[in-house]
Amino acid sequence: MKNIKLIVFDVDGVLTDGKLYIGSDGHEYKAFHTQDGMGISLAHYTGIKTAIITGRKSEAVAKRASELKINYVYQGIHQKLEVLEQIMADMKISFDEICYVGDDINDLPILKVVGFGAAPNNAVPLVREQVQYVAHSNGGEGAVREIIEHILQQSIDYPALISDFLNGKIRVTQ
Repeated sequence: MKNIKLIVFDVDGVLTDGKLYIGSDGHEYKAFHTQDGMGISLAHYTGIKTAIITGRKSEAVAKRASELKINYVYQGIHQKLEVLEQIMADMKISFDEICYVGDDINDLPILKVVGFGAAPNNAVPLVREQVQYVAHSNGGEGAVREIIEHILQQSIDYPALISDFLNGKIRVTQ
């Protein structure tokens, strides 16, 4: 896992609990877990880039992605693998350098080719069978943080990372 340079997330069921909240005004609402946001910040701090590739379009996703400084954001995508290949070309990386986090069957084409596949605990069985790591947490409930911590703990001195982060030591600039 030391070679992970990009972590890619699906949204519904990964960064959220998978439920769609649609108000009477027609607006869609999503709940994101703040601990997932801190995990993404830690990944960025170590130089790992992040991406969102999701089948739905949502202003809430655009806003949250902007807040978290997600490097690549693609919404309304049904051929996720094609978009991932574009990102790979831009970053000049291979599938082996990618972690993908998904929860449903539309994530399988990518999960089958990336170097490290991960899923939240509540992912569908077909996805759970294809990944190298299943989080103890559900999507939208800290699974992303758990997956990122797993990657970082396997690849760097994690206690030193936390100390540096808390002390404001500059590691990587985005």
